[in-house]
Amino acid sequence: MTYIAKPRIHHPTLQVNSVGYTRRDYEGKVSTLCAGCGHDSISAAIIQACWEMDIEPHRVAKLSGIGCSSKTPDYFLGPSHGFNTVHGRMPSVLTGANLANRDLLYLGVSGDGDSASIGLGQFAHSMRRAVNMVYILENNGVYGLTKGQFSATADQGSKSKKGVVNADTPIDTIGLALQMGATYVARGFSGDKAQLVPLIKGAIAHRGAAFIDVVSPCVAFNNHPGSTKSYDYVREHNEAVSRLDFFPKRGEITADQAEGAVTKVQLHDGSLVNLRRLAADYDPSDRIRAMTYLQQHLAQGEVVTGLLYVQPEASDLHDALNTNATPLNQLGEKVLCPGAKALESINARLR
Repeated sequence: MTYIAKPRIHHPTLQVNSVGYTRRDYEGKVSTLCAGCGHDSISAAIIQACWEMDIEPHRVAKLSGIGCSSKTPDYFLGPSHGFNTVHGRMPSVLTGANLANRDLLYLGVSGDGDSASIGLGQFAHSMRRAVNMVYILENNGVYGLTKGQFSATADQGSKSKKGVVNADTPIDTIGLALQMGATYVARGFSGDKAQLVPLIKGAIAHRGAAFIDVVSPCVAFNNHPGSTKSYDYVREHNEAVSRLDFFPKRGEITADQAEGAVTKVQLHDGSLVNLRRLAADYDPSDRIRAMTYLQQHLAQGEVVTGLLYVQPEASDLHDALNTNATPLNQLGEKVLCPGAKALESINARLR
C-alpha cells in the first residue's frame, strides 16, 4: 500500500487567522476515499469552518465509529485529539470524554450505517441528553465499505446500482433528532459548500446537541439514475429553506443584501446567525412546524436543506448533571478524594 505524505513546509505568504494558523494547519492526511466522494467535501468544509472561526486545532476532539465516514477525521485537523470507536458507539465515548473535559470542542463524525442502524440508540440518546457536541452524519444511503447495500436511510423506491428497488421505509435522522430534543438541526449537501460551511460554524457556536445531516453521494455505489442521494438528484430536488451568514462575536459584520427578510438568531456566546429566509412561511424556531415542513416536502420528493431548527437559549448535559466547571484532569487530590467523612455522607444519602 502506497502512502502519500503531505509536505510539512508551508509557503511563507499563506494567509493566517487571528490565532496564527494557516488553512493548511487544519488539514490532515491525504484521503484514501474514492475520487469525488462527498465525504471529502465535508472534510474540506470542516477545515474551512474551523480556520475561519479561529479555533485552535488542539482544542478539538474528533470522534467517529466505523465506515467510510468514520475514516474522514484522519483527513482534517491533524493536530487535534482523535478517537476512532467501535461500530455505532461514538456518541457514548464522546459523552464520557465531554463529561471529563468540558473545555474541548467535541466533533462527532458518523455515517448512515453507523448512526441509523447499529448505533441508532446511541444517536437518539445523545440528542435527548443534550450532549454539547457537533454531530455530523455523512449520509449516502449505502454501505460503501461492503459494496453498496442499502442503508437504513435509503429512500423507499430508490434503486441500487444493480437495479434493485428498496422496499423498506427509511429512517429520517432529521425527524428523529427533532423528536429527541436536539437544539440545532440542519441538513446540508456536500456539493454545496457555500451553504454547508456556515451551517457547521453555527453548530460549533451552539451550546447543546447540534446535528447536521449531510447528503454525501457515494460515487462508487450510489451516484446513478434511480438513486435519491446522487449529485444530480439532490441538485434537481434541493429545497433550500435558508442560506446562512455566520458572524463571530465581536467580528466585523458584513452581509450580502439579497432580497428577502433576514432573521437574526443570537447563539449562547453572543455569536449571530443571519437566516436569509427563502421560504416565506418558514420559522426555524418552531420545532413542530419544522417537522411538518420536512414531511410535506418529503412527500413531494424534495430534499430540504438549510437550518431547519434552532433553540438559541439551549442548555447541555453539564447543566442537567450540575457538574464541576473544572475538567476532571485539572482537579486536585483534595477535591477528588475528600475523605472518609464525605464518603460516609454520600452513602448515608443512598440508604
